Amino acid sequence: MSADKLKVLVVGEQARRYADHFSELFPEAIITPIIRWGDAPTSVTDAQAVWAPPSKVSLEMLKGLPRLRWLQGLAAGTDPILAHGPALSDIIVTSLSGVHAPQMSELALLLMMSLQRQFPAMLLNQKNNIWNNWPQPILAGKTITIVGLGAIAMRVASVCKIFGMTVVGVSDGRRQAENFDNIVLRRELIASIGDTDFLLLLVPLTASTRALIGKDVLAALPSRAFVINLSRGAVIDEAALIAALQKGEIAGAGLDVFTQEPLPGSSPLWQMPNVIVTPHVGGFSDVLFDQSVPLLSQNLRAFLDGDLRLLRNVVPLPTV
Repeated sequence: MSADKLKVLVVGEQARRYADHFSELFPEAIITPIIRWGDAPTSVTDAQAVWAPPSKVSLEMLKGLPRLRWLQGLAAGTDPILAHGPALSDIIVTSLSGVHAPQMSELALLLMMSLQRQFPAMLLNQKNNIWNNWPQPILAGKTITIVGLGAIAMRVASVCKIFGMTVVGVSDGRRQAENFDNIVLRRELIASIGDTDFLLLLVPLTASTRALIGKDVLAALPSRAFVINLSRGAVIDEAALIAALQKGEIAGAGLDVFTQEPLPGSSPLWQMPNVIVTPHVGGFSDVLFDQSVPLLSQNLRAFLDGDLRLLRNVVPLPTV
């Protein structure tokens, strides 16, 4: 970098906390916090770096920062950023992919256990003072198929093996990984899920994963299977999923993400007894700030030193 101090613009509800923490760690950077782009003072228009939740990155922001060279997404998924396509020319995009693995894996396990044990029904019985019990299914001996083999999938797989499960991965990028009994190509998905109990979705939203889980995939699942989506809502054909649930073609679903968020009150998913709806909380935790500090520190140091090879989680930009 030049002798001038690096100007970093941090956007979002936690911007002040990030700015205060990293200004102390990196006095060679000028770090300015704002809630939203509309709050940005004119003094930051020459910022070379932006840290922001992907949903806060607008085309107006990108056009208003002509010197921007590094955009750190404060989330694992960066598809709202990548949607700006050509406006990202000459900008390095990085993500927080991987830091959410503990909370994401815990939510996956929570949904798996709650769905197969019919835990919502127990809570409803408690509310109505009803004493009713039934045999409780266990995870041991069950099969989980995980679509997408990133850091979160690695964590989920390790926990599933502790519970005595068979773990199958679906990926076009990996052929083997620790704690996976088998890994198949994405084109083999339909042929490989005939005996799965849980289909867990952890893939990013791309042109090739949009509506990846459609009518044909759902029809290939056994009727006892549960679908759990912790990736992006559009990875599933939501209409096909609703139809499969209504017809009893699958046992249920645990959904943290949806095609439209917040999930409209008119959606039948709200009222289905075999569906658990969570409001996109998979990546949230009470220690998320602390989880993100090591990665952000490494990336800021790499950018300050001009050693871009050390930037973690560089996101490939879409081809034009």
